[in-house]
Amino acid sequence: MDKEKTITALLTGAVLSAAVGYLFFWVTASWIEADNRERFDHLARNAQFMIKARLKSYVDVLQGSASMLQTNGRPTRESFHRYVHGLNLRHNFPGIIAINYAERISRSDLPVFLQRMHAQPANGPDGYPAFKLTSDGLRDDLEVIIYLDPIRTWSRRYGYDMLVRGLAHVSDDMRDSGEMTSSGFPMPIMRNRLNMGMAMRMPIYTAGMPVNTVEQRRAAYIGSVGIGFSVPKLVQEVLDEMGEYDVRLSLLDADTGRFLFDSAATRSNPAPPKAMPDSHTFVTRVDIPFTGRTWHAWFSTRKRDAYTRFDTSVPWLAGVAGFSVSMLLSALFQTLTFSRRRALHLANQMTREVRESQFRLEDSHQKLRRLAAHADHIKEEERKRIAREIHDDLGQNLLALRIEADVLCSRTALKHPRLHARARETKEQIDATIKSVRQIINDLRPNVLDLGLSAAVEWLIADFRRHTGIACEFTDANNDMVVDDHCATAFFRILQESLTNVRRHSRASKVHVELTCTDGTLSMTVADNGVGMPPGGRDKANSFGLVGIEERVNILGGVFFVRSEPGKGTVISVSVALGGGQRHKTALQPNPEVCI
Repeated sequence: MDKEKTITALLTGAVLSAAVGYLFFWVTASWIEADNRERFDHLARNAQFMIKARLKSYVDVLQGSASMLQTNGRPTRESFHRYVHGLNLRHNFPGIIAINYAERISRSDLPVFLQRMHAQPANGPDGYPAFKLTSDGLRDDLEVIIYLDPIRTWSRRYGYDMLVRGLAHVSDDMRDSGEMTSSGFPMPIMRNRLNMGMAMRMPIYTAGMPVNTVEQRRAAYIGSVGIGFSVPKLVQEVLDEMGEYDVRLSLLDADTGRFLFDSAATRSNPAPPKAMPDSHTFVTRVDIPFTGRTWHAWFSTRKRDAYTRFDTSVPWLAGVAGFSVSMLLSALFQTLTFSRRRALHLANQMTREVRESQFRLEDSHQKLRRLAAHADHIKEEERKRIAREIHDDLGQNLLALRIEADVLCSRTALKHPRLHARARETKEQIDATIKSVRQIINDLRPNVLDLGLSAAVEWLIADFRRHTGIACEFTDANNDMVVDDHCATAFFRILQESLTNVRRHSRASKVHVELTCTDGTLSMTVADNGVGMPPGGRDKANSFGLVGIEERVNILGGVFFVRSEPGKGTVISVSVALGGGQRHKTALQPNPEVCI
């Protein structure tokens, strides 16, 4: 009878242990899947930012070309080629495949226009063929491409009427609005259906004529400048940045429903089925604005490609651990039934193991915190190094270029007015670049940090007030406080993140920042009169601002808490002991419901 009870108890324990092991396996597998999904979503958002940045650079090229044409009037073939050659598209903008200028001609002026174009030499060193007008002749106006670079690749477009293919309304809307536009229709590049391109255009008006109304813009309109870019080249570098995954990217124009690019497309299968989220695939969609339109970017990858060997093995280890622990508990229960002494021995042994595990866990936690502090220090040092190198190398080179441009401008002021104008424009562009470089240096690490924490805080508040228009007061109780660079940088970043949260979320009209140093404790308080955080707002998914502030304060061994109520604003307080590196929890008395 006792033997049968023992066998029954062992079988019952084995079944329960198997259920617990499966539960551990499922929970761990779900957690790993969620973690990998979040990491993949983060990579997709980074890719979205990179694509938007590249599109912005293409827009800048188009705007610069339009400014050049509108300022200098109709250029020559040679001057247009020199301008495009100076852009160095292959190196600086590898996605751009062509830049062109189209002139608007009425039907009545067409004979004079054709006479002028036929008079230009053909098949010369510039590579332009004999002019041939390509138009359907269905409208009173034409918009003909007369300048194109590189011409040798796109000579078939020379003389092409931009108003064919039913796109006259697109050009007219661009002319009347004065804004950049795109038809939204992809076009194959070099007759390759897989290498699709997109185009953007901007209107050109007669210099000096008013363009404030639609009628004035129509009267001043002389043509348009456009660029064409390769969609695969635009996104290929982005896909290369996601090299740790085998990612499929599909681009869809949301307005027309047309697919612009699919990295899974081949010549034999140019339109593969759309990736769908399932138990084997991660799929993320992000939206990308493009000249008033919206692109849907679908990123997808197989889960097995996203998982590491560790991710694959951990659920099994957790399942085995859960089964083993359950079996141990079952065995312990059985042992307690037969022998109290044996049960006490096993309990003491398990207690030691638990304590050792807790010690190792705490030790691991401390190592991770030190690693985070080290990583943050490396990041700030790298920012400082990059800012210094940009200042010492690029900044000096730009200054030298500015001096040369100024000399050229002064020497050509009287004898060469056109060259003088170009030199003056070059100098202005160099000044704008120097200003941009200085802004980049400040974004990496403001030089004002070298003047002390108080000066850095005053600069940051002034910059915040200038860019947002929000009233921001600063109270500094100790102007002569001495803070090491690591602590000053951390407080600067904490204030930077806090002001960013105010700008993005608070809808506040007034902010007050207070910085004090009392009894060896440095404290900072940021208070606003905004809408406050809604219940549960601090636990919002994908929101890491407060988490980052908390981690910085923990690295410094300080105390951080947030007090916020809906409609009553938000108060963020930080306190760190200077020099000791220990937590001084008596420095602040936070509400336990909001203290982190």
